[in-house]
Amino acid sequence: MKHILLTNDDGFDAVGLKALIEALKPIAKITVVAPAKNKSACGHSLTLERPLRMVCVEDDFYKIDDGSPTDCIFISVSNLFKDGFKPDLVISGINIGANMGEDITYSGTASAAMEAVIHGIPAIAISQVCNDMCQDVKTDWDFALAKEVIVELASRILSNNFPLDERKFLNVNIPPIKAIESKGIKVTKAGFREYGNDTHRHLNPRGEEYYWIGLHPLIWKPSVNKDCDFEAIKANYVSITPIMLDMTSYNDIKAIESWLTK
Repeated sequence: MKHILLTNDDGFDAVGLKALIEALKPIAKITVVAPAKNKSACGHSLTLERPLRMVCVEDDFYKIDDGSPTDCIFISVSNLFKDGFKPDLVISGINIGANMGEDITYSGTASAAMEAVIHGIPAIAISQVCNDMCQDVKTDWDFALAKEVIVELASRILSNNFPLDERKFLNVNIPPIKAIESKGIKVTKAGFREYGNDTHRHLNPRGEEYYWIGLHPLIWKPSVNKDCDFEAIKANYVSITPIMLDMTSYNDIKAIESWLTK
């Protein structure tokens, strides 16, 4: 039987992870290694300044105390999977909230997929876009559309049909609608996210200043061909974006070489 390693950045007890397990158990052996607490927006961080404990919650299910999603993949690949054996697929999610545009660089969900492909393992990051600060998803969302999509994608990959070259992964975003309302799947590019500065300044009881970063609304710069992830979600399509880890701006290499000779 094929073997899928699951993680997330919302914590080992998150509803999205539970939905992911339910969806994938019928098609593969499942191992879960997830952070012990919410690590949203931690990016591709690896913990180096302290030891980490991997705690067994139940069979094939572990949490890592104060570990990042990247830690979860890094530690599990080298310790739970030995003698050259690797999982057939890594899936990170189902994240509560969007991971589109430049948010991908902040995302712990996407970063776990990044770490997987660094180790030569096919990977998917999947996120459930939501409204009203995600309260609807945290309480009574059924994740039916996300489950349907991830089973289809995972089944294709487990049939030795991963469509990407090395160090590339699939970033999937699910619109905040019921499955019956979906218009299908669109392959998209990452959009141009526009950010505000939702930072709140406060004083603690001792008069010391502190700051709390808030949530930014999903605002983006329209793309010429209406083919970015934000626009697909707005139109009630599932967005699938192929992401590469090589961030080199190849078109600018000659320009920089010329600039250095002036």
